[in-house]
Amino acid sequence: MSTPLSIVKDRFGDKDKLVEAVEGLMTEELWLPRLSSDRGRSKGLKNVSNAKLLHLHAVLSTAKEQFGTRAKLIEAVLELGNQSKDAGYRTRLDAYPVPRLMDVYRSSKKRAARTAKA
Repeated sequence: MSTPLSIVKDRFGDKDKLVEAVEGLMTEELWLPRLSSDRGRSKGLKNVSNAKLLHLHAVLSTAKEQFGTRAKLIEAVLELGNQSKDAGYRTRLDAYPVPRLMDVYRSSKKRAARTAKA
């Protein structure tokens, strides 16, 4: 059984390199400023658990590869739900962080596949 620490050591070497990799993916086009350090406090990603950092790295990497930006991800969610013109829903999605948007995208994709079968 692999532990988050062993995965970090295998893939990144140490936690500092994982933090650097995640920070590299946290560009303005993908990331909302939601860290405590973004709000003027001292805690940053170094205080986050390895498991959460690995999950965040995986989600941000997938989002960047598939969509490139949050805006394109939001557009994809809206198109899957046939809600491209729904301004209220778009506003709500704009407030979601990328991991939550990816969850919404996956569930919308499954829902669209089920309705296409029926």
